[in-house]
Amino acid sequence: MKKQLLLFTAVLLLFVSACKKDDITNENWLVPIAEIFDGGPGKDGIPSVDEPQFSAMADIDFMREDDLIIGVKVGTEIRGYPHPILDWHEIINDKIGNLGVAVTYCPLTGTGIGWNRMVAGKETTFGVSGLLYNSNLIPYDRDSDSNWSQMRLECINGNLSGDTPDLVPLIETTWTTWKEMFPDAKVVNKETGASRSYGSYPYGNYKNNEELLFSVTPNDDRLPRKERVLGVFVDGKTKAYPFSGFDFASNTRALFTDRFNGQELLLVGGEEENFIAAFQLNASIGAFSVLPAGGAALFQDDAGNQYDLFGSVISGYGADLVPMESFIGYWFSWGAFYPGTEIFNR
Repeated sequence: MKKQLLLFTAVLLLFVSACKKDDITNENWLVPIAEIFDGGPGKDGIPSVDEPQFSAMADIDFMREDDLIIGVKVGTEIRGYPHPILDWHEIINDKIGNLGVAVTYCPLTGTGIGWNRMVAGKETTFGVSGLLYNSNLIPYDRDSDSNWSQMRLECINGNLSGDTPDLVPLIETTWTTWKEMFPDAKVVNKETGASRSYGSYPYGNYKNNEELLFSVTPNDDRLPRKERVLGVFVDGKTKAYPFSGFDFASNTRALFTDRFNGQELLLVGGEEENFIAAFQLNASIGAFSVLPAGGAALFQDDAGNQYDLFGSVISGYGADLVPMESFIGYWFSWGAFYPGTEIFNR
């Protein structure tokens, strides 16, 4: 297996060195052509999963305890999308009830973002274009064949240029935490229609070093490149909340409020459980406190309402919290896409 990983990495690096910026000939881009790279495999060379199959927790045999998983909740239904599947496919097109959702994930920037598949009045699916901007995934929609920047949250080339996707809130945590919080949720299994080594990570030791496969502009060195942060948007401004910025006392969970660009935020994080989430606050909501680990209930308000990681009330009669527009990613990608991003420092 180690030899397979080394071979895959060597082949990937060969693609990187062979792909030149001037291979991108269409000039109708909203971003500099010189900063767009051909990742190597080509359009749909990394196949999206368009008919995901799901299994119960007990039947998932390829996840390690510290592997990450992305979660979506629509109504009362919760579904999980494992990183070990997304590492090889990058996009899963799913439908939960009446909502068509594309779970997009870029292994190079560590960013998982949910998009509504209803685009320009039509439901579409998204595929992997094979192109990268600032080391980040460029999906394309199969209805208009337009190219979109995942982290820029915008169509950057094609008939829909300048359009923005409607985001679907996601959470991200470890397999261990997921099983504890959402034991009845269905999880995408290995029946993807493709043959991949889902138990292995395809990019060698990329997650554990400071090296990049593609250059980014600008290069913000205020934090370590691969530190994972939750980036939050408020009226066009961004703020990053590093995992290291949480004040985890003896408890493995922490909860606090913050004010950014006129918006009151509630942030909750878990060090060992490996999650951060952010929600809107308003004056009508009282104080919050974290709950001990164990089960789906994560924190509660002073009226006794208990909430899960999605901000949904699972015990009590209060209203669900509204998730902030946010997603987790490596710091270097936030610094490149959103220069001047404020960094939380408690």
